[in-house]
Amino acid sequence: MTGLRVQTRFTQRDVDLDLTLPDGEVLAVLGPNGAGKSTLLHIIAGLLRPDRGRVEIGGSVVTDTSTGTFVPAHARGVAMLTQQALLFPHMSVADNVAYAPRCRGRSRSAARQTARRWLEAVDATHLADRRPRQLSGGQAQRVALARALAAEPRLLLLDEPMAALDVTAAPALRRLLRDLLRDRRRTAIIVTHDLLDALAIADRVAVVESGRVVESGAARTVLTAPRSDFAARIAGVNLVPGIVSAPGVIETPWGATLSGVGEVEPGAAAVGLFRPGAVAVHLDPPHGSPRNVIAVTIAEVDVHGTAVRIRGAEQPDGGSGLAADVTAAAAADLDLEPGKRVYFVVKAQEVSLHPALGR
Repeated sequence: MTGLRVQTRFTQRDVDLDLTLPDGEVLAVLGPNGAGKSTLLHIIAGLLRPDRGRVEIGGSVVTDTSTGTFVPAHARGVAMLTQQALLFPHMSVADNVAYAPRCRGRSRSAARQTARRWLEAVDATHLADRRPRQLSGGQAQRVALARALAAEPRLLLLDEPMAALDVTAAPALRRLLRDLLRDRRRTAIIVTHDLLDALAIADRVAVVESGRVVESGAARTVLTAPRSDFAARIAGVNLVPGIVSAPGVIETPWGATLSGVGEVEPGAAAVGLFRPGAVAVHLDPPHGSPRNVIAVTIAEVDVHGTAVRIRGAEQPDGGSGLAADVTAAAAADLDLEPGKRVYFVVKAQEVSLHPALGR
């Protein structure tokens, strides 16, 4: 187990990343498609050479473009688990898991003992004599995880490991990862689009957009009080950026104002956060009470759990459209549909104000 330090630039994909992960912690990397998440993993694993930068694992420098250092992938002490299990089809499950110990020079009996230990850890000892083609998707990922851990990696990289699994297999693998990574204090990075993965498995979260880390911190802090548009979207909250124009009030770049609760100094950049469930939808702007009223053109109407989610068009700065959750009856009574102009209304007490992240 070991910590990680990454400072790297990959010009072709416009990726410029700076990350630190303490020893024994799990980092969830979130971000839209094409943001640079998989590029980050490939650079750490030694599958890509950055144009500039340095990668340090547990005090050992494995990449340093200034000195020409580049440790090959197989010698980095890094194991990777992807969406596909990629097991050797001609080997049994036990032999797949024993492969890495054998490659390190262990005897056949010692490697088999290691394989049994890790198959037991992932609750797959009953699969030992099967071939990969005889496994379900969830079983194959359990075996792939055992194979990765049998390599005794200093760092485990997980690239959307649950993405290809069905709805019954994914929760079981998530629980298994949580137990193995947290209880044994393994250092790992998991790239995911799933909020549950981040909350259940990770100690820390980093949000990557356009090849840059735009937000990072403790998992529950980032996912309950996000400061970036993507993190807010995945956390299921609305985010409005602006400058504090008066105590408890922010003004957006397009001239709208939003009142809320929070101690942010006037003149400072801030974000206002509020839940879609705290939003009321009106066909006409209400009058007579001090509430935030935001004019919205509906872009999407969709079922979200037991509610109907109404999402507006993009904000003028390109941020995600604001969302409101209403009952099916309300959506029908108001005849809500894409293209319709409505007003989102939210009480100031429902809006929390936070300092914006520095750029």
